[in-house]
Amino acid sequence: MATGSESDDDPAAEQERPAHVERRRWPRGPAMRKERPPHASPALEPLRFSTQDLPPTEQFQAWRAHMAPLVDVHLPEGKSPEDGFLAEQIGWQLGDILIVQQRAHAHRYIRDQAMLRSSPIDHWNVGLQRSGQAWTEVNRRVTETAAGEIFFMSLGSPYRGRTTDTEALLVFLPYEMLARDASLLQSAGNTVLSGSHAELLTGYLTGLETNLGNLTIEEVPRIIQTIGDMVVAGAASSTRTDTGQNQANMGLMERAHRYIHVNLHSENLTPDVMCRALGISRTRLYQLFEGSGGVLNYIRKRRLLQAYADLSNSADHRPISEIAEAAGFEVAANFTRAFIHEFGLSPRETRRTMATQQRPAPALHSTRRSGKTIGDWLALTG
Repeated sequence: MATGSESDDDPAAEQERPAHVERRRWPRGPAMRKERPPHASPALEPLRFSTQDLPPTEQFQAWRAHMAPLVDVHLPEGKSPEDGFLAEQIGWQLGDILIVQQRAHAHRYIRDQAMLRSSPIDHWNVGLQRSGQAWTEVNRRVTETAAGEIFFMSLGSPYRGRTTDTEALLVFLPYEMLARDASLLQSAGNTVLSGSHAELLTGYLTGLETNLGNLTIEEVPRIIQTIGDMVVAGAASSTRTDTGQNQANMGLMERAHRYIHVNLHSENLTPDVMCRALGISRTRLYQLFEGSGGVLNYIRKRRLLQAYADLSNSADHRPISEIAEAAGFEVAANFTRAFIHEFGLSPRETRRTMATQQRPAPALHSTRRSGKTIGDWLALTG
């Protein structure tokens, strides 16, 4: 979950390094980009976060606030905020996919059950480790990722870990994008991908990274499809076929997610109806969605995310009241309150921003005054 060059094991080398030294693997501006055809569509605009220009004593707190919607981060033992904390992310929204070029000093991270209950983030995460090492624990199983390796995990499950100074390319894919293969992907969670498919994915992401500043909107759909197909293939070739209750649970969860996705706007989408459709008890249904704060909370968040996508779509001219009703809110005022609580801005403000022909980045209510966060960036995806 982080980036940079490894220095924890060599304090002397750390002392010799000049402050704020440039160690980028990606260009700061357009100077390094290739010449674009005169009539080409506009290139994608990056999202940026950096602690580099902040006073050292404020750097770690800024990083912590930026990452708060995704993980709670802590400094390693023996480190204090006064030591400074260099971190940088450059994000690229490719339709429903978010690609993040990241580097950061060593830190610890945790995404626990409490965070899952209050978070709509359940994306799949692929990370190409450029330098350093990371150790991530899921269900008491620790996976080590070294430089040159590519890992895969689900953000819909609790995890914790630590990382040295590292540099990585992170890819976030919404759950629904790969819902058809959810059972397979859950089996591959917290895994270092291996084999020829993993090598192909590594090569593709490496080539893609060098051209992120030159991509146009027209090129995005094919890239999305390619990445999705390669992730599934890489996970399939890296996963052992398991049997027993764990596999049965994942198959049932996949069916439950699919049922919600297909019936998201149905007024009959209730726990009782789901239980009958899936052939399970209410207790079993609640156990499946315990990590998401309950099945009703999960449905509510998915409906709000769909409403946000609809309001961000300049081609969707439906009244806000109609979108609210589709999201299961009969009273528009209740919809507005829930929407503001979830995204930090009103439905009307979201639609008004579309006058610029760009999807707005909602500020999560807990970090509105701090500017954009990794949660804001992920909210732009599907």
